[in-house]
Amino acid sequence: MIFGTGSDIIDIRRVAAVMERTEGRFAEKVLGPEEIAIYEARRARSAARGLAFLSTRFAAKEAFSKAIGLGIHMPMTWRAVQTLNRAGGAPIIQTSGALTEWVDARGLNFQVTLSDERDYAIAYVIAEQRRGAAKE
Repeated sequence: MIFGTGSDIIDIRRVAAVMERTEGRFAEKVLGPEEIAIYEARRARSAARGLAFLSTRFAAKEAFSKAIGLGIHMPMTWRAVQTLNRAGGAPIIQTSGALTEWVDARGLNFQVTLSDERDYAIAYVIAEQRRGAAKE
């Protein structure tokens, strides 16, 4: 059963401007530990690919917060949700801490898709509630 959906589109040039203004601290504020490692590796190979990675992950966090209906309010925090990839490349949502407890209490699973072009990044998240899970 669909619990909620969320989408977000972001102008990558705005993320670049925020990164410049914050001297890179924006990435540290919004990315989880595994995302940071991937971001740093991609940025080392190509600044544009690093920026695209950061932008898609930021869009995914925004879309996720909409899909669960909390926005950016506890237990939803930027670093408590990460968008990682399966071995084959498919993106997956991974939560941590109090957010994991919140998600598990509601029996939620997530589907996520990401895309980026030169100027834009987009994410779409579907929150699904497992059959028989408590509704809230």
